[in-house]
Amino acid sequence: MSGTAGQVIRCKAAVAWEAGKPLVIEEVEVAPPQKNEVRLKILFTSLCHTDVYFWEAKGQNPLFPRIFGHEAGGIVESVGEGVTDLQPGDHVLPVFTGECKECPHCHSEESNMCDLLRINTDRGVMINDGQSRFSIKGKPIYHFVGTSTFSEYTVTHVGCVAKINPLAPLDKVCVLSCGISTGFGATVNVAKPEEGPTVAIFGLGAVGLAAAEGARVSGASRIIGVDLNPSRFNEAKKFGVTEFVNPKDYDKPVQQVIAEMTNGGVDRSVECTGSVQAMISAFECVHDGWGVAVLVGVPHKDAVFKTHPMNLLNERTLKGTFFGNYKPRSDLPSVVEKYMSKELEVEKFITHTVPFSEINKAFEYMLRGEGLRCIIRMEE
Repeated sequence: MSGTAGQVIRCKAAVAWEAGKPLVIEEVEVAPPQKNEVRLKILFTSLCHTDVYFWEAKGQNPLFPRIFGHEAGGIVESVGEGVTDLQPGDHVLPVFTGECKECPHCHSEESNMCDLLRINTDRGVMINDGQSRFSIKGKPIYHFVGTSTFSEYTVTHVGCVAKINPLAPLDKVCVLSCGISTGFGATVNVAKPEEGPTVAIFGLGAVGLAAAEGARVSGASRIIGVDLNPSRFNEAKKFGVTEFVNPKDYDKPVQQVIAEMTNGGVDRSVECTGSVQAMISAFECVHDGWGVAVLVGVPHKDAVFKTHPMNLLNERTLKGTFFGNYKPRSDLPSVVEKYMSKELEVEKFITHTVPFSEINKAFEYMLRGEGLRCIIRMEE
C-alpha cells in the first residue's frame, strides 16, 4: 500500500458550484476507499459532451456542488476492503458504468447493463454508504456517474475500474473510457458489418467518428456521413468516411436520399446524435431484408420514435446499444490492446490539450464546437 493509504488526501479538484458557471479549482479532501472501492490518482482526463450537458443542467435534476469528469486514465493509489483484483500502482481507466460480475446482466453474454453499477446521473454519493468521499471544510461535494475525474484523486467502485496494459500511454487511451469505445463498439459489436458493406453514420462528432472508425476497421466499402454541419465533412475523411450528406441540401427525407444513393438502402447505419428524426432516418435508410440500424444517441426524455410497422415486417432490424456493448472490466483491456497493435487509431480524436488550471478552456472549445477531444493534464 502507498504511504497515503487509509488517510484523507488533500488535493486539487475542479468544482462546479452551480449550473453553467465556470469550474473553480479548490482544495478538496478525499476520504479513503471503503469496502469494494478504489482510490485513484488521475493523471489525464478529457471532456465529454455528457459532462457539459449535466453541468448546464438543462432538462435534468441539478445537483451541485459537484465534481464532474468521467473520461480518464490513472493509477490505483489504494484499495478498500474486499478488493482483490486491483492493487496500488495498477494502470486503470475509470468508467461511468460498471460490471459487478454477479448480476444476471453481467452473467449474460449479450448484455453489459449491470444491475448494480449501470450509469446513474442523479446519484451523487457512493453506493456503499450513501455518502460522498469528497468534502471542502466538512461540506460534502457530490460525485458524478461514480467517477468524478476532474480531481487529482477520486474514489470509485471497483466494478467501474478497468485494469489495462501499463505500457499504454494514459494521455491517449483515456479517451477509450467513454465516447470512443461507445461509437466504435456500436459498429463492431452491435451493427457487426460483414466484409465490404455500406454503412451510414448519423452525426459526425467524436462518437459518430468512432463509429465510422469501427466501420473502417470492419472493411466497409462505403461509409456515408450524415451531418447538418458541413464543416465536419473534411475532418471525417480521416476516419474513413467516403461520402457526405447534409439533410438541409435536399427537399426530401434523407433516408430517401440514401436509399437512392445505395440501390435500396445501406447494409448498416449507426445513429449518434440523439435526435429522434435522425433515429427514424437511420432506421428507414437501411436495406430491407438484412439492414440493421443501431441507435447510440440519447434522446430528449419526451421524445417518441415513430415508424410504419411495415419497415420492421420487411426485415429491417432496429437495435439500441449502451457503451458499445462493452463490459468495462472484461472488455476494455482488449480495446486498449487494439490501440497498442495499431488496429485502432486514437490520436486523431485528440485535438486539444490544456493544463488542469485551464480546464474551463476545454468547456469553451466544446461549446464552440471546436475539435473532438481535449485532454486535461492533471500534473502541470
